[in-house]
Amino acid sequence: MFDELLNSPLFGVGLTLGVYALAQKIYQRTGSVFFNPVALTIATLIAFLVLLRIPYETYALGGQYILFLLGPSVVALAVPLYTRRKEILARKAPILIGIAAGAVASVLSACGLAWLLGGSTEVILSLSPKSVTTPIAIGIVEKIGGLPPLTAALVVLTGCLGAICGPEFCRLIGIRDPAAMGLAVGTASHGIGTARMLEVDRLGGAVSGLAIGLNGMITALVLPFLILLFL
Repeated sequence: MFDELLNSPLFGVGLTLGVYALAQKIYQRTGSVFFNPVALTIATLIAFLVLLRIPYETYALGGQYILFLLGPSVVALAVPLYTRRKEILARKAPILIGIAAGAVASVLSACGLAWLLGGSTEVILSLSPKSVTTPIAIGIVEKIGGLPPLTAALVVLTGCLGAICGPEFCRLIGIRDPAAMGLAVGTASHGIGTARMLEVDRLGGAVSGLAIGLNGMITALVLPFLILLFL
């Protein structure tokens, strides 16, 4: 009976949803950013699979359905973007400049650090789209010759760090404007960071959602030229 459940897609889906629901409760009770539900869910799932020696391939039978929902979830961010469109259009020039600068800075800083530490070409290429949302990042890496599994892990880690530290770091360095904060968090830490920004401020969350799409587009266009220039 247990073996049948373990080898069913229901296992991965049920486990993920159950752990996330529990993590959400913990986050609501504590109110601490260190108990971010996405980060806590990931850590719990990893520990569960390792301790019970359950192969990742077994979990992935159902986990792939959760992964499929990444695309629609990003599209759903268009709703807050539409509701705050007038405020966003009034700031279109600084928003576009900020996202473009952030996209280039993200690629150069990640690749530059990996190069300084002696990383291989594959590792450097895998790091390059770390601040782009997962579906786009995987597509980019497959085209440029990186390692998609490594990229996926780095993208999720970047998103979790942005969700945990992003808004607080912005306040620490004196950024108080919700749109500026959303711009920084969305450009640096894509969907997971944007989910956090929607909790902080609706306008910030809307700008953060816009930053996800534009950062992905700019990175996909600019990255091949940067690779030709530096590698």
